[in-house]
Amino acid sequence: MKLLNAAVFFILVPTLTPGLDPLSTSVIMGSAAVAWQLLSPGSWLKCSLLECCNMKDTLNFSVIKMDLERKVFGQHLAIQMVLRALSANMHSKRPRKPLVMSFHGWTGIGKSFVTSIIAENLYQLNIPRQRFVHHFSTVLHFPHLPHVHLYKEQLQNWIRGNISACPRSLFIFSEMDQMPHGLIDSIMPFLGYHEEVDGVYYGKAIFIFLNNAGGDKITEITLDYWRRLKRREDIPVKEFQSLLSEEIFRNRNSGFFHSQLIQKNLIDYFVPFLPLEYKHVKECVREELRMQGHPEDENLIAEIALAMTDYPSEERLYSSKGCKTAASRVTLST
Repeated sequence: MKLLNAAVFFILVPTLTPGLDPLSTSVIMGSAAVAWQLLSPGSWLKCSLLECCNMKDTLNFSVIKMDLERKVFGQHLAIQMVLRALSANMHSKRPRKPLVMSFHGWTGIGKSFVTSIIAENLYQLNIPRQRFVHHFSTVLHFPHLPHVHLYKEQLQNWIRGNISACPRSLFIFSEMDQMPHGLIDSIMPFLGYHEEVDGVYYGKAIFIFLNNAGGDKITEITLDYWRRLKRREDIPVKEFQSLLSEEIFRNRNSGFFHSQLIQKNLIDYFVPFLPLEYKHVKECVREELRMQGHPEDENLIAEIALAMTDYPSEERLYSSKGCKTAASRVTLST
């Protein structure tokens, strides 16, 4: 019907403008075509220039794989798990539940960076659709404990409304270790195995939680492998799953403390981010030099990376802040 209406419209335009010269008529016709594209929901032009939601949007896995492997250092386990999770969700025509991932590890080791790469690649044409990427910062959005009941209602309404507008929405929750207990359970109805909830289908949505909680346990296991002369690449993913689940469930400094999301197994993947070694920090410094427009100075790279590698105090094997201070250190040293 839309195509029929469009055809009739373009047939009638010349008859409606008989007194105009060919150039004017062409301009009108061209303007009408552009207007039609912009007014048509999901049109290629509208999606190119404006923000639109398209259920057919899929990740370009070759691109996101290249971005993750080229830009993220020392996180082979996280990259493998994220790509596997996204592939399973995207290739299902109608997923039974939303994709829910919880990222764990020390600060500065890539949790937020990986999340930003997912957001940048989630929609067509590599154009970020910021309307459909929703970032909740605990410190900014949920600062007052006495208002938890209000936050729960607001959060439910926000998620319900945005998924109604765009089923393929991305929700990011940072600083989960500071979230008030019980607040995150308010979104439990949206994360389960339901065909629909009150007429809204949630299976295309993606939820990512960013946690510092569990970072010490991840480092403990990684360090133990190193001390036993085993490679970090040989650590099995399954070694972290139940450990991280139990850690954040029992940890009072976790937003998942005694959470029903854990009890009801609604988090699909607990993704471990390993501590960064000296060689990984060197790559961060190298990349920061490039971004700031400086030539690669191997001596300077080694000097900065060595100063950032400080844990444990005896071996100085890992950077306790990851790559978080790389930018400022490069700025001070150049």
